[in-house]
Amino acid sequence: MEHPVILFDAQCVLCSANAQFVLRHDKARRFRLAAMQGEVGAALFRRHGIDPDNPDTIIVVEGVTALRDSDAVLAIYTGLGWPWRIAGALRLIPRWLRDPPYRWIARNRYRLFGRRDICWMPTADFADRLL
Repeated sequence: MEHPVILFDAQCVLCSANAQFVLRHDKARRFRLAAMQGEVGAALFRRHGIDPDNPDTIIVVEGVTALRDSDAVLAIYTGLGWPWRIAGALRLIPRWLRDPPYRWIARNRYRLFGRRDICWMPTADFADRLL
């Protein structure tokens, strides 16, 4: 794939809001998105050893490389350009400190933020960016 792909949970309110944020702020149209509920997203989750029916992370796939947990989130925000790329400074915090809070939120995302009855879909303006 020529563009990095963000794999996300389209039923999760937080995850969907993040996907919408990326679409609005990715002026270079760098990222593509794939919901874990879709065929492409589920296949990519499985390829990287994660059950798409019970994911515990967001993944950013670029070529054969897959980033997960806080590394994926930081890759997304640094990839959006200024001013969002300033989030890259959080890489100074060791992963063993960054990942536990991320994983706790990921495990509790439905309880904390809610769950959609149907998957979020982008508007026609962004439909070409969803795989």
